[in-house]
Amino acid sequence: MSSLNILAVEDESSIADNVRVALKSEGLTLTHVKTAREGLAQVQTQTFGLVILDVGLPDETGFDLCRKIRKISEVPILFLTARSEEIDKIIGFELGADDYLTKPFSPRELSVRVKAILKRASPKSEFVSYGPLKIDTEKFKITLGGEPLQLSRYEFKILELLVKRPGVVFSRQQLMELVWEDPGMSMDRTVDAHIKTIRAKLKEARPDLNLIETHRGLGYSLKEV
Repeated sequence: MSSLNILAVEDESSIADNVRVALKSEGLTLTHVKTAREGLAQVQTQTFGLVILDVGLPDETGFDLCRKIRKISEVPILFLTARSEEIDKIIGFELGADDYLTKPFSPRELSVRVKAILKRASPKSEFVSYGPLKIDTEKFKITLGGEPLQLSRYEFKILELLVKRPGVVFSRQQLMELVWEDPGMSMDRTVDAHIKTIRAKLKEARPDLNLIETHRGLGYSLKEV
C-alpha cells in the first residue's frame, strides 16, 4: 500500500536510520534520499503516504523543496529539522506542511505524529456543497465553480470547517483545536497565515467573491450566500 511507504529527504544517514526504526515499529517502510533533487524526483515518479523533510539539505533548502512539491502534489509533509525558531515553523506551515518536529527528536513522538497525519489523510466518503464551493472529503479536494483549488492539508481542513458551518464565527483558538491534531504546535499567526493564503487562492479563482469574513477581535467565518 502506498500509504505505508514514507519518503525521507535527509542528508544525515544516522538520522534517517533513527527515522526508519521509528517507522518500522508501526509497520511503515522508508525510502531515503539525501538531496532535494532526489526527493523531488521521487515524488514525481512514486506515490508516498508522507514526505519527511529536513530544512538543511546540501543542494537547496527543504523549504524550497516543499514549495516545489506543493506545485505537483498534496502528499502530507512533515518537517524534521534542527531549525526551531518560530519564524521557521511559520514558514513551514505557510508552505503547506502538515507538521513540524525539531531535532533532537523522540522516535516515539515521531511515530505518533506520523500516524496522526496518515489518519487525517485516510479517505472519508463525504461530499459537501455550499454556494459555488464543493468538497470531496474522500479525495481531499475543494472546487470553486467546478475548478479545483490547490490547497494544503490545513488549508483544506480550515475551509472545510467553515463551509460546513457558514455564518458561524470561529476564533483562532477554536480553529487550532478543531483543525490541528496537536493545537500546541500551532499559533495565532499560523492560523492567520493559512486564512490569508486561502483568501488569495479563492480570489485567484474567483476575483468577484469574498467568501471569508474577518470579525475583528473574534475570528473568522464563511459569508452566508
